Amino acid sequence: MKTWATLASLSLCLLSACSAGPKPYQNQQFENRAEGIPPTPTSSISTRQTNDTPHLSSTAPSAYSIPEHITRIARQSPAVQPPAEQPPANQPPAAQPETSQPEQSSPAKVKAKSAVTVKGIYVPAWKAKGASLSKLIGLLDRTELNAMVIDVKNDSGQITYDSNVGLANEIGADDTKPIPDIKALLTELKGHQIYTIARVVAFKDPYLCSVRKDLAMHTKAGAVWRDRKGVAWVDPYHPDVQAYNIAIAKEAIELGFDEVQFDYVRFPENGQKVDQEVKFYNPQGLNKSDVIQQFLTKAKQAIPAGAISADVFGLTTSAKGDMGIGQDWGKMSPAIDYISPMVYPSHYSSGTLGVRNPDLNPYDIIKVSMQDALEKNQQLEASGKKAAQVRPWLQDFTAKWVKPHQTYGAKQVKEQIRAAKELGIDQYLLWNPSCNYSYRD
Repeated sequence: MKTWATLASLSLCLLSACSAGPKPYQNQQFENRAEGIPPTPTSSISTRQTNDTPHLSSTAPSAYSIPEHITRIARQSPAVQPPAEQPPANQPPAAQPETSQPEQSSPAKVKAKSAVTVKGIYVPAWKAKGASLSKLIGLLDRTELNAMVIDVKNDSGQITYDSNVGLANEIGADDTKPIPDIKALLTELKGHQIYTIARVVAFKDPYLCSVRKDLAMHTKAGAVWRDRKGVAWVDPYHPDVQAYNIAIAKEAIELGFDEVQFDYVRFPENGQKVDQEVKFYNPQGLNKSDVIQQFLTKAKQAIPAGAISADVFGLTTSAKGDMGIGQDWGKMSPAIDYISPMVYPSHYSSGTLGVRNPDLNPYDIIKVSMQDALEKNQQLEASGKKAAQVRPWLQDFTAKWVKPHQTYGAKQVKEQIRAAKELGIDQYLLWNPSCNYSYRD
């Protein structure tokens, strides 16, 4: 039987994508969670996806291949016939200025301010203004959706608003400012009783690496280390890297966000290979899962006024250990308020979690993965530890490169929501990097 550590360093099948990474998993991976691209079957534990790269082989395997100890006997699930495909909605390569007049949004519906049961969508910074924003607010006003996850530090490492964080100003991380007036944005959203979550991409930060090479991960020969896509990552062990991300998160809460969500709060995939190539800044001799737990604990202590959440690979609900990337459910869950596994059905290989053709059976994938997540939390609570509330990222995009696949629409989204709700999980987040959400009440 293979251990997860061994599997994590081997090839994990492709990702599927959000067209998130939210981002995707595997070698040519959906290294960019806010976008979506299928990877080639090589190595790694995928992450979300990217739309900036053309789809690769349509027969490439799915993102999640699971080790033997968590693979279940496949159920006899009836095949789902995919509806006719619709043309994909691809995210533009870069933020574009709004040229049309903002639409008039519907009157704000009354939503409870306290104890919010979050039902949210991902909103990249380039969509958080003008007509695009008005359209999204209208969607939330008309449905049970009540929250937005908005980029404040994106996958390239750029801060999306005018920041007062010292290091951000020093390196020019906030020079582009796709959100011209963050306070006005938050005021508008609060007027519609929308719960606001600041997405902070933590350790995948090529911009910071380009200016402060001393904070980057380095090879044992001393060069800046880069992943298979040529992207540099900062060293999660470095105290200045941790302090920088915490400062941005703290500023987001002070500006008025209700919650900070850390994404890419991990080490690069292909952990064993990375360990062979990289010399980390690790004077304390901590392992990867310990340093991720340490970072989240520091963030929670530094930001007592706001909720803290973290995005994790979908397989963290079922796998043992940290998968070589530092994401150990048993260590992360007690440190934060909410934990969001990216359980996109398209990211799982056929037979994983006992489900054949996962993209065709979204209900089954969510049901099993959420059962596993709740079991892990129950084990933590039984040992006297606190456990974060589970709030999964669900798929609202079509993974056309997966074979077989189906077009995802309101029906498939609701099947995922129903599976989680039947287990008592009434919170969820929807991922579609282009913000073309199909959800309807």
